[in-house]
Amino acid sequence: MPRTVMIVDDSMIMTQKLTVMLRDIGHQVVRVCKSGAEEVRDYPLVKPDIVTMDITMPGMDGIEAMTAIMAAHPHARVIMVTSHGQEPMVLKALEAGALGYVLKPVNKDRLTAMIERAMTQMAAA
Repeated sequence: MPRTVMIVDDSMIMTQKLTVMLRDIGHQVVRVCKSGAEEVRDYPLVKPDIVTMDITMPGMDGIEAMTAIMAAHPHARVIMVTSHGQEPMVLKALEAGALGYVLKPVNKDRLTAMIERAMTQMAAA
């Protein structure tokens, strides 16, 4: 089933790759944000089905942004997209409410599975 997705990542190359991948899967990218602060500002405007969130970004990082969104929108669905070696931060994100994570470089099958898992988790809650 097609989903609306917000991508949050400060890397233009990563946002382009994710956009292509998500469209290939059949989802609609409704917003691309380059920072956590931008995501917090824009989330209520587009209310996506799911957010892919980088952890490491300048200013407000992905965990801070996710925490702010979850406080205002408890049903937000966030998947962290992170690099190897950030396991402690991933655990912190999961404890803060992320529904899962995908390691960079992102694999399309893993991303697809994680989106469906996140949607199923929220539906069951």
